[in-house]
Amino acid sequence: MIFEAFTALMTPVSLFAVVIGTVSGVLIGGMPGLTATMAVALLIPVTFVLEPLTGLILMGGVYCGAMYGGSIPAILLRTPGTPAAVATAIEGYPMAQKGHGGLALKVSVVASFVGGSFSVFILLLVAPILAKFALSFGPPEYFLLSLLGLAGIVSMAESGRELVKALIAGLLGLILAVVGTDPVSGQLRYTMGFTDLYDGVAFMPALIGMFSISQMLELTGVDSIVSDTSTLHRIKREPFPKGLKKVICMGSLTGTVVGVLPGEGATIAAFLSYNFARRMSKDRELFGNGSPEGIAAAEAGNNGCVGGSLIPTLTLGIPGNSVAAALMGGLLVHGLIPGPELFTKYGVMTYAFIMSMFLANIVFLIVGLYMAPYFAKISLTPTGLLIPVVCLFSILGSYAMNNSVLDIFVALLCGITAVILHKAGFSLGALILGLILGPIAETGFSQALIMSHGEYGIFFESPQAMGLWVVIAILLIAPIMQIFRHGGTKMKDDKPRLD
Repeated sequence: MIFEAFTALMTPVSLFAVVIGTVSGVLIGGMPGLTATMAVALLIPVTFVLEPLTGLILMGGVYCGAMYGGSIPAILLRTPGTPAAVATAIEGYPMAQKGHGGLALKVSVVASFVGGSFSVFILLLVAPILAKFALSFGPPEYFLLSLLGLAGIVSMAESGRELVKALIAGLLGLILAVVGTDPVSGQLRYTMGFTDLYDGVAFMPALIGMFSISQMLELTGVDSIVSDTSTLHRIKREPFPKGLKKVICMGSLTGTVVGVLPGEGATIAAFLSYNFARRMSKDRELFGNGSPEGIAAAEAGNNGCVGGSLIPTLTLGIPGNSVAAALMGGLLVHGLIPGPELFTKYGVMTYAFIMSMFLANIVFLIVGLYMAPYFAKISLTPTGLLIPVVCLFSILGSYAMNNSVLDIFVALLCGITAVILHKAGFSLGALILGLILGPIAETGFSQALIMSHGEYGIFFESPQAMGLWVVIAILLIAPIMQIFRHGGTKMKDDKPRLD
């Protein structure tokens, strides 16, 4: 069956679909507001006139390409093309400012390729087994997984004062996350009469405002993004950083595992991988100032979700994330019902689709490596031209998500607020974590207590829950001890000498 699937994939039409889908995905991912979910959903009507395999290959290529493409504007302009590229922007943009944007793009595409290929390999190898593992996660485990992500707020601080500011920023994100409809009671909270807020503050417009518009406002006083343009001429000769294998492998594994869990997403995987890399790194002072390790971990985790999210989608009919849900719609359009039949009756088509994603990863690797020097020169664009163009795309992207004018005002307000918070030394990464994980944590916590009739012991019953508690403790204890140790050392150094 595998050989037949490979033969079906090697036809000119299928190969052309892989290339077109992947390149289109890279371009779509590079435009703020145009997410992979939107691109795959828009492709579904197109697949009506295509063979089922060709349509699936096209959507799979877009999925793979878009997950990588979001890192390009994140690194060069601090404008994440997709929500999952936020963690990449934290480290990639400072590298671009120093003239190492091309190197950051190379790290990004290599890590994306490894993460994506690993997850697709796992999908091909052990999909049914991991699908059963995904079903073992319930509301208590999802709540603890959210806590695991929120633990990253603590690791963003290197001193007691930074910790307080990071916690305040995370709290602001959690406050924004409660706007909308209560997931349990159905009551409206802080919607101020706006029907567009019934589903909560739209994440993508808020993200565009905090990272894209705020950065354009901060660039109004400078002529160019890059402070040292001489390094841009050495892009092709810059050696690939050493010591990234460990964080790329860790990010690939994290992304695949998180992707397998229904309802989780690449954004959480990217931040979890980034947090793990920060704790593992010997050069923690580079994080926040342009760390290749941070980019590698985030992108490997981000793209590791691609194959992982398709495991419950293809085997159980439970989408791993919103993109997988859109892709499942494409399956259903052609009468392909997720489940055992996909791997038996329609095995040739299914395995050809999975193998096409290997090719899609190779395509965006070639595009990324070849085009990195040319992409990097975008950062040389004069700010007088760059600011209005990026702001225009940001506004259009904010509106396009839900066709809501209110989302435009959300983006503008978040942009202005982000500038103020950044000037005051607050962490935007912590705020984004609170905004992303707040709804997941609240829903999981409420549903778990309903299941247990108010007994908190449900959060300690399963082996998965106990394992998550151990990881949370490890992530929290080490940075807190380090912060207090640094605080004590600073107080000792600040004491006046009697001599």
